[in-house]
Amino acid sequence: MTTLATKPVSWMEQPYRWRWAALGVLCLSLLIVVMANTALIVAAPDMTRDLGLTSAQLQWVIDGYTVPYAALMLLAGVIGDKYSRRGALLTGLLVFGGGAVFGSLADTTTAVIAARMTMGVGAAIIMPATLSLLVATFPKAERSRAIAAWAATSGLAIAFGPLLAGWILESHSWNATFLINVPIAAVAAVAALVLVPPSRAEGLGRIDWIGGLLSVVAIGALVYAIINGFHFGWGAGPLVGAAIALVGLAAFVAWELRHPQPLLNVRKLGERSVGGSTLAVLLLFLSAFGAIYFIAQEFQFVLGYGPLETGVRLLPLAAAVTAGAVVSGRITPRIGVRSAIVAGMVLAAAGVLLLTRVDGGSGYLDFLVPLVLLGVGIGLSEPPATDAIMGSFPDSDLGAAGGLNDTAIELGGSLGIAILGSILAASYKDSIAGFIDGAPLPQLGGDLAAQADYAMEVSRESVGGAALVAQELAGNPLSASYAQPLLEAASTSFADAIASASLAGGLALAVGAVLVAVILPGKSTDRP
Repeated sequence: MTTLATKPVSWMEQPYRWRWAALGVLCLSLLIVVMANTALIVAAPDMTRDLGLTSAQLQWVIDGYTVPYAALMLLAGVIGDKYSRRGALLTGLLVFGGGAVFGSLADTTTAVIAARMTMGVGAAIIMPATLSLLVATFPKAERSRAIAAWAATSGLAIAFGPLLAGWILESHSWNATFLINVPIAAVAAVAALVLVPPSRAEGLGRIDWIGGLLSVVAIGALVYAIINGFHFGWGAGPLVGAAIALVGLAAFVAWELRHPQPLLNVRKLGERSVGGSTLAVLLLFLSAFGAIYFIAQEFQFVLGYGPLETGVRLLPLAAAVTAGAVVSGRITPRIGVRSAIVAGMVLAAAGVLLLTRVDGGSGYLDFLVPLVLLGVGIGLSEPPATDAIMGSFPDSDLGAAGGLNDTAIELGGSLGIAILGSILAASYKDSIAGFIDGAPLPQLGGDLAAQADYAMEVSRESVGGAALVAQELAGNPLSASYAQPLLEAASTSFADAIASASLAGGLALAVGAVLVAVILPGKSTDRP
């Protein structure tokens, strides 16, 4: 093997010799993109305390990554096709790593959000490049196995992010969690030069920049509206965002249908294999990210696990995704793409619906089976769904295909955290309202009364707020007796909220499984 991989894939008469090693590089690149979201889940409490974040600020620390990530993927994938897929991967790793370094040095809310947005731009370039390089590098006979490994990496990252962040938080501040990504990005960039061969679409014409701009505006406005509308109410900002998204989406479709070389062949979404698979991917990650969002809070604020303990207890999800992906690779050729995708969605729905049984006295074992079922379901469904999407596009459109698949993943995750998170918050507030309104606090006056009222409002806002208030109460001999009743009320209320959010997420996935079963073609018409 030469020092650098310089021979383009299109020049090779035989399959690339080091393709499985190249797959490892692509999976490593994907790992940090997904970990950047999940690692923040366990770092959020420390970040909130240190920076004094409001609920809105914390939400934008999280979603500052999501908006550019979702909005730019489609255009970034096509640019990679046009000029260089490996070049796009390297550029994305550089931008992502730079944003992570910036985040590790940030000491204000604005700086943290800016760092997260920079990382989101890098992620938008990286993710479609990994898929298009994978499909371009592997022969069709091996492609489904390679995509299964790629899909399993997403599941591993969901659990590894909290695990690595938790380990770092044992002895460092939240700033250090940004640095998880830097050495991995550096190793992936060097390894990409050595192991990943150059690749780009042959004969691709001019890029449809107008279509690209319309896609960025439509998807960006949609994600913004979803995040703000469901979390903070449908005021003027989210409504304007939703209107811009609808107009932008209509304009994008109309433009793409008429353009001779569209950014995305939107007619592909009318094909049963592409439309059904895209819907399946979106719903799977809606449920997965929503479930992880509230399970991680349960582990930290109710069960009292530290960041590292939380990460360790999420590992069964990663193991289950890997196991499901292995099984998927073996059974999909036998039972067909539709059966594999639907079976995985049903299993994932069963896992999420099991969470409706949790109560104030539930322990870790009550969450273990749902996590495993959710992971196996994702592992079974995602590889054949992604393979169906990528296999339906010609080699010249792999970037657009990867962008479509990855946009479905990120849009699904955004919907999960926004919609299920808002149901969680609303249910928690309704459930704990009785305790807060009738809290047996002593009669206070002046500043003490104001502090007590503020503490109760913080407790009403979130289970994390209630846990922090209870901790403060327990440290004061005059108020220590009120700490345990508050914790018990918050625990019971949050369990009720988990049940409500899980019912919504599980039903969405179950109904989606039926729709996907109807939309996808049967085994006799599956793509070989």
